[in-house]
Amino acid sequence: MEYNLNGKTALVVASSQGLGRAIAEGLLKEGANVVISGRDEDKLKKVHEELTALGKGNVSYITADITNRSDITNLVNGTVHTYGSIDILINNAGGPPAGTFESITEEQWQQAFELNLLSYIRLIKESLPYLKKQGGKIINIASSSIKEPIPGLILSNTFRTGIIGLSKTIAQELADYGILVNTVAPGRIATDRVKHLDSINAEKQGITRQEVEEKVKATIPLKRYGTPEEFANVVVFLASDANAYMTGSAFLVDGGMVKSI
Repeated sequence: MEYNLNGKTALVVASSQGLGRAIAEGLLKEGANVVISGRDEDKLKKVHEELTALGKGNVSYITADITNRSDITNLVNGTVHTYGSIDILINNAGGPPAGTFESITEEQWQQAFELNLLSYIRLIKESLPYLKKQGGKIINIASSSIKEPIPGLILSNTFRTGIIGLSKTIAQELADYGILVNTVAPGRIATDRVKHLDSINAEKQGITRQEVEEKVKATIPLKRYGTPEEFANVVVFLASDANAYMTGSAFLVDGGMVKSI
């Protein structure tokens, strides 16, 4: 299977750790030019050094807060200035805080909207002129909550589902330009975010985080959490030339955890 990512430019948002970092590494290993981004410059510098040491593709970093419109503009312009265009846009963002409908404040609703949905909209709008030139790929990272709401995560359940509506709609609108748009949704992948959520659940239940993990693993057919690399493999495939006919779809990477069809 030929991925043909040599010379392609990918902007990977929120990629100083976790799933974003794994995606950036996967794209680099296939020869793409990759721009990583995040709010913490020290983290970005460290990841930049680690990815550069791979000796695959070219990697740059740009500090950006994706809840800030001007930072998004600078991020896209900086990517184009460095590599000439954008062929692949990977939209990603940290998860919003846990909570129930009654516990979440209006301010938290607004912050989650700006981080987990509006940022994706703005990034697509800014990148679109470049993606339209030769047909590109947009991959929106969501959550398994797009198929099955997760108790205690009402903000994620709401705005991740919005990502699906956005993706499906623009997949149809942008098809004439040869732009493919897909969503990839992680289940229980072994990241710091999942550890944090497990810790919250452990505190609520009065048990250890390890005990929470074992209870969750028992509900997953494959009986384990996935790795960031396994998740990234799916994203890299969708971003590559190997994917030429899939658009407007949502893909779960969850070890079979979600039971809905």
